[in-house]
Amino acid sequence: MKRAGLAATTALVAVAATTQAALADPRPPSPPTPSASAPAVAARALAAAAPRGDELKAGPDTSFAVTDVIVDRDGTTHTRMTRTYRRLPVLGGDLVVHQTRTGGWKGASLGLAEAPAAGTPKVRADDAEETADDSRRDVVGGGQLVYEARTADRVPRLAWRFRTEGRQPDGTPSRVYVSVDAKTGKVLMREETVHTDAGQGRGLYGGTVPLETTRSGGTFQLSDPTRGNTHTADSKNQSDFCFLIFCLWRAPSTALTDADNAWGDGTAGDRATVAVDAQYGTNMTWDFFKNTFGRNGIGNDGKGSYNRAHYGNKYANAFWDDSCFCMTYGDGDGTKMGPLTSLDVAAHEMSHGVTSKTAKLVYSGESGGLNEATSDIFAAAVEFYAKNGTDVPDYLVGEKIMLPGAGRSALRYMDRPSRDGKSADSWSAETGKLDVHYSSGVANHFFYLLAEGSGKKTLHGVEYDSPTANGSSLNGIGIDAATRIWYKALTAYMTSSTNYAGARTATLNAANDLFGAGSAQSAAVAAAWSAVNVN
Repeated sequence: MKRAGLAATTALVAVAATTQAALADPRPPSPPTPSASAPAVAARALAAAAPRGDELKAGPDTSFAVTDVIVDRDGTTHTRMTRTYRRLPVLGGDLVVHQTRTGGWKGASLGLAEAPAAGTPKVRADDAEETADDSRRDVVGGGQLVYEARTADRVPRLAWRFRTEGRQPDGTPSRVYVSVDAKTGKVLMREETVHTDAGQGRGLYGGTVPLETTRSGGTFQLSDPTRGNTHTADSKNQSDFCFLIFCLWRAPSTALTDADNAWGDGTAGDRATVAVDAQYGTNMTWDFFKNTFGRNGIGNDGKGSYNRAHYGNKYANAFWDDSCFCMTYGDGDGTKMGPLTSLDVAAHEMSHGVTSKTAKLVYSGESGGLNEATSDIFAAAVEFYAKNGTDVPDYLVGEKIMLPGAGRSALRYMDRPSRDGKSADSWSAETGKLDVHYSSGVANHFFYLLAEGSGKKTLHGVEYDSPTANGSSLNGIGIDAATRIWYKALTAYMTSSTNYAGARTATLNAANDLFGAGSAQSAAVAAAWSAVNVN
């Protein structure tokens, strides 16, 4: 159903810095001191980009805006930018500029196949809106002209972009952005921005764990002042009810309270029990990113997210939502899945926020598979970081939430993804056509092979048997090194439209940065990608 007469949606491209430089800017780069501030690095990168229009697929009327700066220990800088052309956002036009300590050019990571070309719409916004509308979602607000370049060929096309809202088939809220070609009227991209993962004091899964809480009067709140006031709420089995852009009802999100600061009893009969698991999961994920990479919260800004437990009625899913900066967990259907608040599910959902704040991998095609795999990879890494004796670390996803009626022991298997019956073990030309939860199998398998190697083995009591597409035999470099390579690739080299070939390049660059060109780790990255048919 079409809905009109409402205010336009908010800006589609948010940036963390407003410094811009047209490509015609002739100013030469001025090398900063080794202790240069982020603004100085940003200005230097913008100036360095100005004369490199051909290399950056950027002609006249293109501008860049800096969104993030990373400085390596040796002074190498990685400056992430968004792009506009004739003042219109170029979706998929984001890039990362790499420079030496003294400002020397080291290249750029980008996904565009060619520069945007000027054009005028041949399809009216109203007609494009009819195309964007569907039976399960309603268009909210008006359309915005953009250049859409996140398609398989990565060619920027003038498009009308609309926000639609509704529900996914299992009841998960849905917020899909639809790009409609402004010349042909065909749909170029549908991007779901509520990221789900069907998959959880004394927790149901994590056992007895320490919690930081906040005293308020004579009670305690399940809110952690040491981690950005991250808190957990009881949604009381309610679901959000939204109409157009207005939510008439939001499931509760007020922090849980307790009189004696002893939360949960380890059974689902106590509603605080799964809240303990959710809070513990966010705590461990926060600590993992901070202690491993120096990342201060999901957005690297010290801001805490929050959890909503007991969402919906027999809701067998969990999701991350950028709009509320929160994770939401159902109690499961009681036959195949229990409450979805296990440590790896919590880490998976929270890690979607990290991807959203860094590479912004679009949730479709091969980049969508990389988005999902990133969350699975960090979920495994968080389990190994936590060293929880009740929930031993493994390369399985969602194993704790599965009930006997599910007919399998986990949601996904990183050593042999095809064990779930749908995921891909290795890349093919059809990979990008799979659901992102299944195309993720290629990257999940790559990561397992990189960390642990191929063949049969038993780790922490869990048996694995990982094949290779090319019949090779691999030795792993360990999960710590593999995780550091993936994080570096995500934050410094991947962009919104990175595909599997681009992920290979990004991880090789990351391995070279961290361990040196020609290192055993770099060779292992190349071998692991070849083992999943990404060459």
